[in-house]
Parts: sequence; structure tokens; C-alpha cells
Amino acid sequence: MRYDVAFTTLGNHATRRRTDTMIALALGGAVLLASAAVLARFTNFSLAMVAGSAIPYALLAVVILSRINAYHPHDRFGLPNLITLTRAVINCILIGMLIDSPRLIADGSYWLGWFFLGAALASLALDGVDGFFARRLGLSSRFGARFDMEVDAMLLMLLAVAAFALGKVGIWVLAIGAIYHLFMGARAIWPFLARELPASMRRKSVCVLQGGALLALTTPFITPPLATVIAAVALGALIWSFALDIAWLVAKRRT
Repeated sequence: MRYDVAFTTLGNHATRRRTDTMIALALGGAVLLASAAVLARFTNFSLAMVAGSAIPYALLAVVILSRINAYHPHDRFGLPNLITLTRAVINCILIGMLIDSPRLIADGSYWLGWFFLGAALASLALDGVDGFFARRLGLSSRFGARFDMEVDAMLLMLLAVAAFALGKVGIWVLAIGAIYHLFMGARAIWPFLARELPASMRRKSVCVLQGGALLALTTPFITPPLATVIAAVALGALIWSFALDIAWLVAKRRT
């Protein structure tokens, strides 16, 4: 009987967690669609921008629903994940703007560049806030940590694409956004790379450097050749940081 009660309790927790997650995702989707529609209505953007914002959000929602019960032990979606979801909504709108990038950089749309920069800055500024509340409220989880990391990677990639689309640097700048995804792919091939890395201030500092450098490249003040120097320094620091982590993982494999 006690096993039945425990099983029922776990089932109730999972149901509440999933329901709460679906409500959060629905609200986030509604905010995203409304924001994208208003932006398209009062600017030169087309419906491609709205679709370009909605599609990555829908894909993200599917992944969240497939992972939340397995890796998030708490009853509720939680404030920390809501903050991360807010960042994801902002990022998806920025993706939609990039998909319709000819209108983003068209004559008469100069203020949209500042809007893009402000929205990206808001997303970057919220990074760390979710982690703070997760620790403060006792809502830390593997899901939350991975969710935050993926949203960070999404922001870096879209900023790298923006730097290239704006003509600030060559296509090689996309490596700044791609290295994380290449590393995650390598973990699927070589499982030893999936070992948990120790906390590192160096890793956090390099991440902040990437965001700051790519944000700078989206401003009208930074132009070549300075843009090339900034991007090269950011990419070099990122390669150095990943190389140190991979070397540590290889060394641990041999012990």
C-alpha cells in the first residue's frame, strides 16, 4: 500500500509540474506572438519575421516538455525557469528579426538596430538572474542549468549571425556561436566529454566576454578593422577556454 501511495504521489508531482510548464510555455508563446505581430505591424518587417520567431520557440517548447519531468524534480516550473523562458522569448524575436534581416538594415529602419541591441542587452543582462533565484529559492536542477546554457548558446549564435549580416566581420565569426554546439555533438560521439566539469570563473568570464564582444559588433560605432580585432580576440579566448576543458576531460579519462 505504501508503494502505491508513493507512486501516486510521484504521479501527482509529475502532473502538476507538466501542467505548470504547459501554462508557462503557453503564456510565453502568447507574449512572443503578440510582440512579434506588433513589431511587424508598425515596422517594415513582414510575416516572415513572425514565423521566424514562432518556429524556434515551438521547437524549444517541444524539447522542454520532453525533458522537464526527467530532469526537474520540483513541483512547479518555477521563477528561475520563467526568467530563462523570458530570455528565450526575447532571443526568438531576435531570430525572427534576423530572418527578415534586409528589412532590419533597410533605409529608414535605423532605430530597429537600436531595438535589436536593446533586446539583446536585456537578454544578456538577465543571464545569472535565473541562477541566483534558483539557488535562493532552492529550485536548482539539471534541467534549469541546461536550459540556461542552451539559451546562452542561442543568444551567442544569433549575435554572431547579426555581426555577419551587418557586414562587420566575415562568416568565420559564426564559429563563436558554433563551437558550443560542436562540443555538444562531440559529447554524443565520445562519452568521456560528457563528464561534469568543475565550476570555473575562467569559463564564466569567457562567456561574458563573448556576449559583450558580439553586442559591441551590433552597434553602429564598431566598424572594420576594429570589429575584426574584437571578434578575433573573442574567438581566440573561446577556443582557449574549450581547449583547457577538453584537456581536463582527457586527463580525467586516463585516471
